[in-house]
This record gives sequence, C-alpha cells and structure tokens, in this order.
Amino acid sequence: MNNNDFAKLLNENAQKVEKALDDYLSNKDDNGLAQSMRYSLLYGGKRIRPFIVMEAYKLFSGDASVEKAIPFACALEMIHTYSLIHDDLPCMDNDDLRRGKPTNHKVFGEGVALLAGDTLLTYAFEVLASNNLVSDKSIRLATLALSKCAGFSGMAGGQMIDLSSMNNIKSFDELKVMHSLKTGALIRCAMLLGYYAACDNPSKDIIDDIESYATNLGIAFQIRDDILDRIADCETLGKPVGSDDKNGKTTSLTFMSVDEAQGLVDSMTKDAIASIEKYYDDKDNRSLIDLANYMVGRNK
Repeated sequence: MNNNDFAKLLNENAQKVEKALDDYLSNKDDNGLAQSMRYSLLYGGKRIRPFIVMEAYKLFSGDASVEKAIPFACALEMIHTYSLIHDDLPCMDNDDLRRGKPTNHKVFGEGVALLAGDTLLTYAFEVLASNNLVSDKSIRLATLALSKCAGFSGMAGGQMIDLSSMNNIKSFDELKVMHSLKTGALIRCAMLLGYYAACDNPSKDIIDDIESYATNLGIAFQIRDDILDRIADCETLGKPVGSDDKNGKTTSLTFMSVDEAQGLVDSMTKDAIASIEKYYDDKDNRSLIDLANYMVGRNK
C-alpha cells in the first residue's frame, strides 16, 4: 500500500469512528457535561487506536466490513480521550493546548473537565458491553482486556509511575517499563479488541505476537514523541513543544541523542512488524505494517 492509499484508509476509518462517536453522544441530555465530552472526543485526532482495532479485526476475521469492531474501537477512543483530558489538567501535565486548540479545562473549567473524563471512562464500558454484533464471550474478553490495559496494570499504573518518579528514573530500561504501561498498554488493547471482535476462542501464539507488535510499537511511538518535542514546532505539532526540556522531564533523550533515539525507533518498529508479518497473505494490503512505518516518520 503506497502512502496515499494508506492515508486514505486512515482517514476513512477515522470518519467511521467519528460518526459512531457522534451517534453515541447525540442523544445525551446536555447540562454542559456532554458538551465538554464532545469538545475533546470529536475534535480531530488521527484515531490511531481505533484504526488498530478495526484493522486487527480485518486481519484475523477476513471480513472487510468493520461493523462488529466499531463499538470496541469507540470504547477505546473514549478511554484514550478521557486520559488526555486528565493528563492536561493542572494537577498533571498542566497543558494549555491539545490538537491545536485550548485544552478542555481551559474552556470548561477544571471541575467539568474532570467529570467529562470520568464520564468518558465509564461510558466506554457501557458502549463495549452493548456490542450486540459479537458473542457474549467476546465482550467478556474485551472488557477484561480494556480494564487491565486502562487501569492499574496498564495506562493508569504507568501514569502513576510517571507522577511518583519525580524525574528519578535512572535508566532507559526503567523508562521503557513506564512507556510500556502508559502508552503501550492502549496500543496492545487495540490489537486485542480487534482480535476478540473477530474471535472468541483466542490462540496464545497469536496473543503473544499481538503483544510483541504492540509493545514494540508503543515504546517506539513514545520515543518518537520525545523526539518531536525536541525538534518539531508548535504549529505543526498542535501542542506546546520543548516542554520536556523546560520542565526537566526524564525522556528517552535523557539517555541518548536524537539520532540514537530515532535509530531505536527504527529497530523497534522492525521488531513490531516481524511479529505480525506472517499473518498477511496480501502483500499489497498490510495496513498494520504500513501503520508502523507511518508512525516512525510522523512529524506530529
């Protein structure tokens, strides 16, 4: 798949997810809370995690239609968006911009932003459990995966390491553990949700390959973020740059140069691709491999 075809597929999947997300929130009585939720949930973004859900579903089901996977994809995007709203709060990263516009708490206030994040978190599980296109076992598997990947053993646990480290991370290996939880867990979840939408009798070998792909890609994704914070400009990135250095934050660039970091991104991306390449029969349509290569070279 060439770059133009991949960009088209990425955009098509994003449009499907955004329509579904809009539908999930369209009937909600708005006392201000739904407005805040919609502000962060429906304003752009590449929808990488939902893309992974849908493309993993296609890979393991052989079904070009993604209707069965869309509720799972939307649930994961709600979790991701809630985490962004909370990450931007003054008690966390205290950021003013997200995707080129004021962060949620800057528009609606800290209290409403907090509630919007909380509601997206809980609504995600309602959406997940309401998927009537898959089996009950698939829903149970997906619920367990999302709970683990978003909670204590995943994203939230990684965020806690970040908060409690106080820049006392002493090695890159320690940093990788944090990234595998804070960033990698939701990418791993995306692969699992797509697989469980396709199959309710999972193979351990496939899950091992999925997790290898996701772990390598998740850490590579975060290292690329560290690089962009150093070399990108605010207009392109859509959020403040240079904040890591300004705040004395420990990143991959604490332990290596930009060139070394990009080399590691390239190496981990190759390892990610090697984990799932054998599942693709169609050499011209390898969307998750194309995604990995896209994430290496992204500039925002």
